[in-house]
Parts: sequence; structure tokens; C-alpha cells
Amino acid sequence: MTRRTLLLSDGGTASILEVGAGEPLLLIHGVGMNAHAWAPQIADLSKDYRVIAVDMPGHGRSPALPRSAMLRDYVAWAARVIEALALGTVNVAGHSMGALIATGLAVDCPELIRRVAVLNGVHRRTAEARAAVEARAAEISGGTFDSEAPLTRWFGPEDAAIRAQVAGWLAAVDPAGYAAAYAAFARGDDVYADQWHRITCPALVLTGDGDANSTAEMTCIMASSAPRGRAVVIKGHRHMVNLTAPDQVTQALQDWLKTPLMAERDGVRA
Repeated sequence: MTRRTLLLSDGGTASILEVGAGEPLLLIHGVGMNAHAWAPQIADLSKDYRVIAVDMPGHGRSPALPRSAMLRDYVAWAARVIEALALGTVNVAGHSMGALIATGLAVDCPELIRRVAVLNGVHRRTAEARAAVEARAAEISGGTFDSEAPLTRWFGPEDAAIRAQVAGWLAAVDPAGYAAAYAAFARGDDVYADQWHRITCPALVLTGDGDANSTAEMTCIMASSAPRGRAVVIKGHRHMVNLTAPDQVTQALQDWLKTPLMAERDGVRA
């Protein structure tokens, strides 16, 4: 596996992990994590694909966007990452905040995207859920963050080892980068909510049935709104399903990556 730094068109940079050969797959993690949060999928999918896992702005080794950046700014950053890779169109999978970014890419930059996968994404939170996440964003912006609260939401007692690993990533994240990304995440659930009908590429939408914030209902709504959407709900798992149910998530991604593109369906490979 190789780590390298991409120079972006705006003069910024992004840090990536890259391994494998074949059709490119870009992985975008969620708030508080880093590229290594995709470790099980990187290990398995790199056998058949060129896998690129990127550190989101303000996470890992990627510099932060301005504190005022909102979801569309993160989407524009991700588009610059794809352009800097110079690999042509890519498959993109995102988790949580990364799922919102991946959705935005599929809507705003369809010319860059082959297929899109949205893992544990949010879609039109309830008023109560929105108030709670905005309150957390305000606390984080103010320098207060209780990492035990998300860990308790994300993991059950059977996930102790994975929980400890994720706790380490949360503890290591840059506070300013985390606060900026969380603010965008808190306000991003409805930015592209009315645009799913424009996502015409193969779209996988996946969550765990125990994820109280990225619910199965949200997943089914998003998938049913996309012309080529497919919903997968994994039983017995919560928000960090790619780590707690890695084999099931990887299989779903493998199936999605084999879904023919529109041109391929007409007998011409894209």
C-alpha cells in the first residue's frame, strides 16, 4: 500500500492510500475517522480494483477546509481529488459524512462517477434528530466533545476491540478539522435530498438496522428515489457497519462494482 499526496487544482493537497490495479474505487470516510477506517474493504477489494482511500479535509494527513465550509465545498474538494487522480471516471463509496459527499458527487459531477455507494448516509433527519446533531456540532465547535457518546451509539458490547480502534482515531483527529467537518455534516442531510432522481449510475445505499441516525427507512427512500438504486440493510449492526460486518459490506460492494453501466447494458463498454 502506498501513501502519497495529491496536489489539487486550487493549490490544496489531499493525502491518499492507494493499492491494487484495475477499475478505480475511491473511498471517503466519515467525520472523525481517516482513510484506515476502510481497512477491511481495502484489503479485499484491492485484489480486483485500484483502491484509493482518501483522508477527508482536516482528518489524517489532509489539511482542513475553511471553518465556514459546508457540504457543497466538501463535494467540490472531492471532485478536485478525482481530477488530480487523472484516472478518468471512478467508482466512489462514502461512509456517513463521506456518504453525503459521494451523493453530492453523483448529482453535481456525474461525468466523474461510474457508480456510487452510500453507506450509513443520512436523509432528511427528523426535527428532533436535527436539533440533537446541531447541538453536538455547537459543542464540538466550542471545544467540547464527549467521544463516549458516539462510540456508544455506534457499537454494542460485542464490538469492544473495534470500538477501541475507532476511539483511537477519534482521539487523534485534529479538533479544528473535526469541528468544521461536523458542522457541514450536521447541516448536510437535506442538501441533495431532492436530487436522487438525477443519480442515474448504479447506486448502492446501505446501512445497519441498528443505526438510529442513518436509518433503514432513510436508506430505502434514497435507493427507491434513484433510477438504478439498490438498498441493503444489514441486520444486527449499527453505524460502523463496514467494520463490524466487513464481509457483508464487502460482498455488497463487490456486487455493486459488477453492476453494468448504462453503456454496457447497450452492448458498449463505458
